[in-house]
Amino acid sequence: MDKSTQIELEAAAFRRLVSHLQKETDVQNIDIMILAGFCRNCLAKWLTAEAKEQNVELDFEDAREQVYGMPYSEWKDKYQLKATAEQLAAYDQRKPKD
Repeated sequence: MDKSTQIELEAAAFRRLVSHLQKETDVQNIDIMILAGFCRNCLAKWLTAEAKEQNVELDFEDAREQVYGMPYSEWKDKYQLKATAEQLAAYDQRKPKD
């Protein structure tokens, strides 16, 4: 596979992941963090970091809007629930693998 095709496939897979997360609004970021060690905000941070690396201006809030499909404040008001004690405990026990 040539590099251009690989990049196109990776970009398409990323878009599919973002689309999936936009549709799965019942899945809370803390749940994703507990299971996978990243969340929607992490994706936005990664987008911002890659943009900076390539000298492209991308504000973090704009990146979050790309990931959430709407302004973060709107998503938070519509979909974000308060974390339960169990979720917070599970999050605290998760050890970063970085």
